[in-house]
Amino acid sequence: MVAYLDAAATTRVLPEVAEVVLHWMSEDFGNAGSRTHGYGTRAKKAVARARESIAAHLAARPDELIFTSGATESNNIAILGLAAHGSKHGRRHIISSAIEHKAVLEPLEHLQSRGFEVELIEPGPSGRVSEEAVLERLRPDTLLVSIMQVNNETGIIQPVAALAEHLRSTPTYFHVDAAQGFGKLPDGLRAPIDLISFSGHKVGAPKGVGGLLIRRRGRDTVPLTPLMFGGGQERKLRPGTLPVPLIMGLAKALEVFEADRAKWLAAAEEFRSRLLTGLGKTRFHLHGDQDHVVPHILNLSFDDVDTEALILQLKSYAAVATGSACTSASYTPSHVLAAMGLPEQQASNGLRLSWFPDQANELDIDEFTSVIADYQSGIISA
Repeated sequence: MVAYLDAAATTRVLPEVAEVVLHWMSEDFGNAGSRTHGYGTRAKKAVARARESIAAHLAARPDELIFTSGATESNNIAILGLAAHGSKHGRRHIISSAIEHKAVLEPLEHLQSRGFEVELIEPGPSGRVSEEAVLERLRPDTLLVSIMQVNNETGIIQPVAALAEHLRSTPTYFHVDAAQGFGKLPDGLRAPIDLISFSGHKVGAPKGVGGLLIRRRGRDTVPLTPLMFGGGQERKLRPGTLPVPLIMGLAKALEVFEADRAKWLAAAEEFRSRLLTGLGKTRFHLHGDQDHVVPHILNLSFDDVDTEALILQLKSYAAVATGSACTSASYTPSHVLAAMGLPEQQASNGLRLSWFPDQANELDIDEFTSVIADYQSGIISA
């Protein structure tokens, strides 16, 4: 059995979630926009319940949540959707970090091509962007700050709740890509963050569904301009037929995760401890501030080892990755590790291990770490 250690890329759909999705695909398969029969009415009511429960998880109102295909689409709506407002009011300055996911960095690059000024903060070896580094860059024309909650490569937790408290009293909007923290670290997302993007497939829901929370400031909502048109669904920000089965799967996955969160986090931490103990037979470097890291992501490099070659040696034992699945076709150094200022040998050879405890426990840690140690010492050759 090959253990699955790439949960930061995606997760297995939970069995109870699959059952819910199948029900809404094959039995109650109505369109939530159909108002003339029971199938449509049941679908509409179900989506309303799902919206209410997911919004409550984020300490928000149901009308502040729109459903999307996932965090990438949500990031684009949040970032590009503010461009018209920024241009109209002469606020064309944006602050973000150099360790963001490409789903944030590339929309920002697009805005740069349209004349926006984007400042990317490099966090240094800790992998953590400081509050001070953000706040000292604020200007009267700063339209947006976009900082992720949990880095997808290192697992380092960013101070988004504290930043939200500071930014709430300013005219600057705050966007958080919460793809890796959604469901796992809800407290930080209940802070007064204006825009929160998330995906379902990181918590046992199907791929292809997620959301964007658009939190009001009193009576004022974030002035987003839609990127697509046609149909008027989701407050006219995300038109198209709602994928009811996927939405119901997302709500069910979050329900399961919320009920088991404390147990899940403890089990993830316990596996991490055993894995690090096993890795003691190797020579390795952990990347990022380990006092501010999620328990289910580990990013490290091994001395005198080419990670791409090592992964081939490990493929019979575990599914692992060098970093973001969205850039896995590229063998260039990780932009995240490079922005942390790590030595080239480490930045070019980062290995990300990420897990759900039930699947990680299928790993024989002693065998897994022995292969690494033998490869490192030259007993096993590429």
